[in-house]
Amino acid sequence: MERRAFLRHIITAAALCPVCSSLARAEDHAAPHWGYEGHGGPDEWANLSPDYAVCGKGREQSPVDLQQPIAAHLAPPAVSWQPMPLEVINNGHTIQVNCAPGSSMVLDGVTYQLLQYHFHHPSEHRIAGQSFDMEVHFVHRSAEGGLAVLGVMISKGAANSSIETIWNNLPAKAGEKVVADVKLQPSAMLPEDSASYRYAGSLTTPPCSEVVSWVVFRQGITASEAQIAKFAEMFPNNARPPQPLNRRKLLMDLL
Repeated sequence: MERRAFLRHIITAAALCPVCSSLARAEDHAAPHWGYEGHGGPDEWANLSPDYAVCGKGREQSPVDLQQPIAAHLAPPAVSWQPMPLEVINNGHTIQVNCAPGSSMVLDGVTYQLLQYHFHHPSEHRIAGQSFDMEVHFVHRSAEGGLAVLGVMISKGAANSSIETIWNNLPAKAGEKVVADVKLQPSAMLPEDSASYRYAGSLTTPPCSEVVSWVVFRQGITASEAQIAKFAEMFPNNARPPQPLNRRKLLMDLL
């Protein structure tokens, strides 16, 4: 396989788990440590490895502050997710739920398969400057290797039964996995209103590959104070700061 094709393959593999950047360094067994604060934090990602250079040089980085969007006629994402067995991983950067095959989404005429979803505290995206308590990202991939991520804001309020089920099965240590004898419907964590923001962006963790079509819902969901605190105890801060929008178009569907 020629070098360019190989790199494209590795980037696609990395996107199966945006917060598991080791897949993006198949040739590097001593992966550099990265995190969200202090040494190895977001300001240093680009210098940790040549594979992470786009984290600093990229012009289409994520997350962003979603403000002053352009109104457009956009079809909402058509989600078709199925209840699935619960498989929860603590990868050291977040809590991730791996998804069984068979759940999909159609966005702009392209079908994407749901691969996994994971959580950030606080939210990575902001809406008109406002940060939220948490954010959940639903990661999809098309047959051609394109990526699409749905972002949902989480604010303090009523308890969320789906989050409670996941939290009841949290792996305590990095690298651990819990497979629970329970099925969960991911769509229960989507807002009722499908109105959204759209933009072209990147993975929000190293290697920050600019391969993602982002859909961030304008309406969020809630979780209880205790549910948010439980995640925050494990991950006090696992959110990359907002990046410049630069010359990209931020779209918002018309009401």
